[in-house]
Amino acid sequence: MTVVVALHFMLVLTFTTRILLRDDLSPPGRLAWFIVLNVLPYFGVASYFLFGEIDIGNRAIRRHDDIFTEIRAKARSFMGDKSSVESLIDPLYRPGFRYAGSINGFHTVGGNTAELMADGDATRARIIADIDAATEHVHVLYYIWLNDNMGTDIAEALIRAAQRGVSCRAMADGLGSRAFIKSKLWQRMQQAGVELAVALSFRNLILTMLLSRLDLRNHRKITVIDGRLTYCGSRNSADPEFLPKAKYGPWVDIMLRFQGPVVAQNQLLFASDWMQTTGKSLDEFELKTEQIAGGFPALVMGVGPTERRGATPQLFSNLIASAESELIITTPYFVPDATVLESLCAAAHRGVAVTLIFPKRNDSWIVSAASRSYYHQLLDAGCVIYEFKGGLLHAKTLTIDGCVSLIGSSNIDLRSFDLNYENNILLQDHATTMSIRQRQQVYINNSEKVELATVLAWRYYRRIWHNVIATIGPVL
Repeated sequence: MTVVVALHFMLVLTFTTRILLRDDLSPPGRLAWFIVLNVLPYFGVASYFLFGEIDIGNRAIRRHDDIFTEIRAKARSFMGDKSSVESLIDPLYRPGFRYAGSINGFHTVGGNTAELMADGDATRARIIADIDAATEHVHVLYYIWLNDNMGTDIAEALIRAAQRGVSCRAMADGLGSRAFIKSKLWQRMQQAGVELAVALSFRNLILTMLLSRLDLRNHRKITVIDGRLTYCGSRNSADPEFLPKAKYGPWVDIMLRFQGPVVAQNQLLFASDWMQTTGKSLDEFELKTEQIAGGFPALVMGVGPTERRGATPQLFSNLIASAESELIITTPYFVPDATVLESLCAAAHRGVAVTLIFPKRNDSWIVSAASRSYYHQLLDAGCVIYEFKGGLLHAKTLTIDGCVSLIGSSNIDLRSFDLNYENNILLQDHATTMSIRQRQQVYINNSEKVELATVLAWRYYRRIWHNVIATIGPVL
């Protein structure tokens, strides 16, 4: 019995010491792990071993650094110039664009256009038509690729393109698309000549568990066609009905179709993932750029466990701080860190009309509980919160003053902040921002406003539950 107690003590002490030695762990994160280790020590030790540290491995980090060294050496002209922000961006919003440019080295480029897709059916039809019209190459990357109408149509379009001699590369995440990459359709794509790759594959599960984390995922959604157009937004290669979680559907997404120099940046971001996964060189990619007269300035930013820590919440904070009159955010998963939470409250306190739109029913009970733990503080500061009732609002959007927009795959939660590879486009354009703003208003019209009095009237056990989940959120 004494030996068991001693082993128990040493096990907990070892992991507690490891947590205390980490300089990269936030105080709330450290506290969450302490609570789990003391309340459920063996579960806590196992969880920390599997999920406690955001480490994709030194080899992957070195490879990432080598890839971007190669990209800067061979494709610097496509990455934009750091000084361009001074002439292209309104002084009020320059800090956000400067910060975004510091993440990957993709800087603001002018001459871009964007078209907001009307709905899910229009998005699918337009992407398929664009792939069918491709003459040079098609590159796609999706976190979730399902064997449904959307997933099948994209796969069949890639097969047709490859058969007529178009260079096609398709990549899917090893977890999010685990069923599809084992399907006959995936095999047919390969047989037709589509080059395939699996991001963060589970081929060596034991090695992944020992050297990295199982839940580090590639959450990006990238489509690039002929180097002249790209799609960016929240939609995976899946139908709005999203059959794996149909009871929460429909998934309500937003997609924009871009043309201009920002396409080359998205191409380079795709190439970086392809090179990381396959070991190939940038020389296999044909790059081009075309400025469109009267187009707006924009840039691509990608984050992930091989980029610097804290890039996403710091970007959000910079953008929130630049808002003068209005800030509207939609996200399905809202579990902010202190940086973003305080920035939102500060914006509301200084008179910015801050509107937050979340889904009323969430497919993650953890996120749902944690999100509502912040409602009191946000409402008390003057933020306005809506809960969308027409399905699961999956759109990730941010608009500022009707001038600046951020759109892409990043949620405002700890997974997007620390664990996932994400892609976004930041732009300054009144017309494009207002089209997104109008779509946000459609979401508001289909939402229920959350009143402070309602939150204060929640029963004590509900409030305790929300706060407990938020406290151990960094572990979950």
